[in-house]
Amino acid sequence: MKGSLTSVQAEPGAAPQEGLLVFLRGYLWSGVRAVLLGPGSSLRALLTAALGGQRSVLVTVEVERRRWAEEEPGCLAVLGRCSEQQRGGSVVRVANFRFQILIEDPVTTCLSPSVYDMICKLGFEFKENCDINSIVNHNGELCWKTITNCVSYTDPDQSLNYWESVLQLGPVCEAIHLHFLSLTKGQFEIQYAPWFQWTSFPELFPEVFDALGSLHSAAISLSLMKLTSCLERALGDAFLLIGKECPFLLRDLLASEELAHIFGQPVMDVLKVFIGSPCGLNLRNILWHGFASPQEIPPKYCSMILLLTAGLGQLLESYFQETKVTLVHRSFVTLTNLEDLIVFPDITYKILSVLEEMMTKSTFISKIMVPYWEIALMKFKAHRFADCAILLLTQLEAGLRRVFAAVNKCPDRLLTAESTTLYTTFDEILAKHLTSGRINQLPLFLGEPAMEFLWDFLNYQEGPRIRDRLSHGEINFSEFPKEAASQLLAFSVVLLLRFSDAAVLATVKEEAAVMLLMRLAEGYHSHCHPAFQLKKQVLSCEESIRMWPLLPLPEEPCQDMARMEDSETNACYSLITKIVHELCYHVPENHRALSVFGDLPAEE
Repeated sequence: MKGSLTSVQAEPGAAPQEGLLVFLRGYLWSGVRAVLLGPGSSLRALLTAALGGQRSVLVTVEVERRRWAEEEPGCLAVLGRCSEQQRGGSVVRVANFRFQILIEDPVTTCLSPSVYDMICKLGFEFKENCDINSIVNHNGELCWKTITNCVSYTDPDQSLNYWESVLQLGPVCEAIHLHFLSLTKGQFEIQYAPWFQWTSFPELFPEVFDALGSLHSAAISLSLMKLTSCLERALGDAFLLIGKECPFLLRDLLASEELAHIFGQPVMDVLKVFIGSPCGLNLRNILWHGFASPQEIPPKYCSMILLLTAGLGQLLESYFQETKVTLVHRSFVTLTNLEDLIVFPDITYKILSVLEEMMTKSTFISKIMVPYWEIALMKFKAHRFADCAILLLTQLEAGLRRVFAAVNKCPDRLLTAESTTLYTTFDEILAKHLTSGRINQLPLFLGEPAMEFLWDFLNYQEGPRIRDRLSHGEINFSEFPKEAASQLLAFSVVLLLRFSDAAVLATVKEEAAVMLLMRLAEGYHSHCHPAFQLKKQVLSCEESIRMWPLLPLPEEPCQDMARMEDSETNACYSLITKIVHELCYHVPENHRALSVFGDLPAEE
């Protein structure tokens, strides 16, 4: 199938360029893409030149089918006006597309100026030294008074002054960080290990201690994500000492009267400054939603959360001594319906090498986020599958947010974490409609199979809901299944290919393993949608009914037949027969084994 590129023009009017051919062919999820054949130029290069530094261009393409919406690698195409025209006896569909180019990465941060200043600058403005002995004694016991005195409140309503609190807490965090760096791992475990036993995962904390001295920039971010997840789970367990239903959101948990009763309101205010409010540092959310690059997270805040967790353990121990209660940990959950979602083969070293190449060449990934992808692969190779999945999920959200903002022509602020507006997260990115009521263009752009994969893994209640489970501390990190991480990696490879230039694409598509992933991605369909779950139940019901002929006959068939003459029994039997007949229309023919009911009636 061919079409002609009749004009390429920037807005406002750059000179149109004529005579270039566009071939349309099947590609990944959305069926058709454009490949420009011209004298040494690609569509991306042509559009970049035509734009003259602008970010969008109008392209008119004539095609002979009714739907056409796809991208040249590195470009995003949004379907605009369409019309049908009579050309030589045949109807040709003329479609106008606006191409938005993901130019060489201009993104230097995904934090708004105020959030960037709060996280990266504010806590460093006070240069005074803070005596570590006023914060921690020689036994590792935390002096909470020193920390809570740094929390500031506004007059007259005594609400938290987050800006001033971060400013005052900066030197305290620095002193704690230097203190941890001065300890050996053995000294750290002797002083602090007992105070982490109140959490569900005490073995995490020596790992976090090691990360404080890591040379890899993403290690701190990963440690903070795991720390906040573990801390949220532990605080939920503490809440249930006196509360009935644990809040789902961390901010609601930190604002609860139950935790204020156990730990004290000043202590809870300290936690709010670091992880409980978008007006504060909000470390948990900016990391779990993929906003912060590795270089933007000061290591001293990781040290602070580490020490605060130990300090909470000390307070809880005192509470136990006073109340004589015992903390009961909720059981970890297992991922549901995961076996239905295994569609990609095991990840091989060949696929990993392709992904390593794509990380620096695909425009899906911002350069500032590449370290996260690097460590994700390292963790997969080291069989640290939860770590791999955590990093992949946050970066898939970051990349899809960029695409979401481009295809929906959203303001640039939607790319950033703002303290005064709701973040653009997976919930908005994958929704059918925008908050304005307009149709979200991302599902149309990605295609149905890609959207179904994301909904299966992230959103559907019958699915594993991997991101929710990990971020809220509901999964044992050490038991996270390899299969789940493998599926996310395979999906990432295919997604990155969609945002790679033609030369890279041509090279990697020679690999049979890559082609297999692409074919499987094209054919993906939901396994956790309610309709699919209903189908599973119907098949399970049919399988059970198949066993009915194997049931032993009653010892006194005559008496049984007499009972069958009873009108109520006959009515029940008739109803069952009708139900079975209806079920049979919804199962494959080779599953039907219901001769016990006689021949099925012809379907109307």
